Parts: sequence; C-alpha cells; structure tokens
Amino acid sequence: MALSTEQQMLVEQRLRNEKKSTGIAYLLWFFLGGFGVHRFYLGKTGSAVVMLILFILGWVTLVVYIGAFLLIAVAIWLLVDAFLIPGILDRDSSARRQRISAELAVSSNVQESPPVSR
Repeated sequence: MALSTEQQMLVEQRLRNEKKSTGIAYLLWFFLGGFGVHRFYLGKTGSAVVMLILFILGWVTLVVYIGAFLLIAVAIWLLVDAFLIPGILDRDSSARRQRISAELAVSSNVQESPPVSR
C-alpha cells in the first residue's frame, strides 16, 4: 500500500528526529576512534567490541612488540572508517525509513479495517 503525502511527511519528520549525526560520528571517530566509540554510536556493536579489544591488547602487549602490529591494524581500520562513515549513516537512514513506513502502513491498515461484528 502506498503512503499518502501526509504519511510520507510523517516518515521524513520522524527520520529527521531519529537520524544520527555525521558530525558527531566524525568527532567520536577523531577523539575516541581507537576505542571504537564511533562504531558503537553507529550501531556496529560487534565490530566496535573487536576494535576495542584490539586497541587494549595492542597497548598491553606493546612492551613485547606484538602490540605494535595490533595498533597498526587499528590505525588502518580507523583510516578506512573515515571513508565508511557516510555509507553506514546512509544505510541506517534507509533502514529506518523502511521501518517507519512499514509501521505507518500497518497502523493505517488497522485504522481503515471495518470493525468485526460477532
């Protein structure tokens, strides 16, 4: 079922209210990137935990030089993330738009259905 113009406006308004900020994502990336905080913010919890573990293990094992390789891997990952953040945000917005549209479509179908007589 296609949404009416009013429902589409509601979808876009809710999307604007729920959308994650690109600026905040980049600030978290810049200042707390090694800890994976930007990935937690973007909803990528699994990879954020892996990044956090690599970062901590890197610093702990730095005295035996193994940590240097782990920290280099985290640094490369951070560099790649700088280019991935916009795409992650776009996919998140698309998924939210679909979810909100589906919610509105279901609620409008429930309201339009005639009452069942017994």
